[in-house]
Amino acid sequence: MQVVKYVFQPHGDSRGQLVALEELKDIPFQIRRVYYMYDTGAGVVRGRHAHRSLEQILICIHGSCKILLDDGREKKVVPLERPCEGLYVANDMWREMYDFSPDAVLLVLASELYDEKDYIRDYDEFLKFIEERGGGN
Repeated sequence: MQVVKYVFQPHGDSRGQLVALEELKDIPFQIRRVYYMYDTGAGVVRGRHAHRSLEQILICIHGSCKILLDDGREKKVVPLERPCEGLYVANDMWREMYDFSPDAVLLVLASELYDEKDYIRDYDEFLKFIEERGGGN
């Protein structure tokens, strides 16, 4: 499994830091939707799904969290701890976000508008989807 983690260029001086992101330049897709999670309680797991076509970049802009990525064959845990790091999550990747610090804010940049039909929320259905695409064992 290839994990793609971007390190975005911070620009700063004595006034603080700024990170600017441009679609199709810093982000490998056109950004169609932006949302963020915060006040995530201790022990809460978010995500637990995959997408049929949507791509995402996850950025923990404050605090920290962990992302479990699963391609149907292999699982990897990726920590997000810096606001200038972004994790690319492909459409055919099961994802779970967890271990949020109390101050965590997880920003998500998505390639598509919300469409419930794009979600795969059942893990067995996800494995079948991967197998049908030729990505299974």
